[in-house]
Formats: sequence, structure tokens, C-alpha cells
Amino acid sequence: MAELVTIARPYAEAVFRLAREQGKPALSLWSERLAQLSAIAGNAEVAACVGNPNLTAARKADLVTALLGGAVEADVASMIQVLAGNERLGVLPEIAVFFESLKSAEEGVKDAVIFSAFPLDDAQQQKLLSDLEARFKTRLRPEIRLDPELIGGVRVEVGDQVLDASVRGKLAAMATALRS
Repeated sequence: MAELVTIARPYAEAVFRLAREQGKPALSLWSERLAQLSAIAGNAEVAACVGNPNLTAARKADLVTALLGGAVEADVASMIQVLAGNERLGVLPEIAVFFESLKSAEEGVKDAVIFSAFPLDDAQQQKLLSDLEARFKTRLRPEIRLDPELIGGVRVEVGDQVLDASVRGKLAAMATALRS
């Protein structure tokens, strides 16, 4: 896995630099295209074709480009050809992940995983999100997951920071304090 990360990073950085030079609409376009390419590369049948040593790089690039459907931008087609020529089409999902992290950093947005003991309605989600954005001093892209083991409250992970406002977390903190 570490090898794929090492391979994907330079491609993602190159695509990000190109998209940033082209402006904000290009960032969104590349994000969309890379998500599509990631899904295509993640397909088992496509992966088998891409890994087939009997197919030329040009045929592999043509296959992936055709699966995008419609007219494909010149820069996207060029990237597909470069990846096919270097036998790197299989790392498209990792390239997409790296690109999204670079894009989020550029836009000042961080991913937040919010674990909740109970489902949150829209009003609760919006209130919680605005409170968390004020606390972390950044815009957040939330992902809400249910975790009944929390008993009540929420636990939030933003990058390497964790905010535990759950009943379970408070009980654990009390148990630690009592043992000390």
C-alpha cells in the first residue's frame, strides 16, 4: 500500500498544480474526472484489462477514455495516456484521494468524522457543524456515523484531533481520575 501512495503522490501533485493554474472551475472539473476515473479503475473487469500484458498502452488508454463517455478534455486524455504508458492506471483511486486532500487544503476545508450515539436531524447537524467550525477554526466537510456504544453525545475526529463529548468518553475520563 505504501508503494501505491509513493507512486500516486507525484501524479496527484502534478494534476493539482495544472488545475490550480487553470483556475477554480478546473479544480472542480478535475475532481469530478478523477472521481470518475477512480470508479473506472476500481472496476474488477477494467482492472483485469489494464493489467493484461497483451494489450498495448495505447489500447488501455483508449479503453479508459472510452469508459469516461462523451468528449474528454485534452488534459485528461493526456494524463490517461501518460498513466497507461507508465503502467500506472491502477493507481487512479489513490491519485483521486491525494488530489481531493490537496484541493481541500487549498479551499481551507477539512474532513470531520462525527460519531453520534443517535441519529441527528438536519437542524442538529447544522448547529453541531457551525459549533465545530468555530471550535476548529476551519470549514468542515462532515461525515456522520452512528455508534451506539457512545451511550450519548458525540465524538468528533478532524485530522489528528479528537473531541470526545460522549457519555462513554466522560465515564472513561472519570474512571481514569478515580484510579489516579
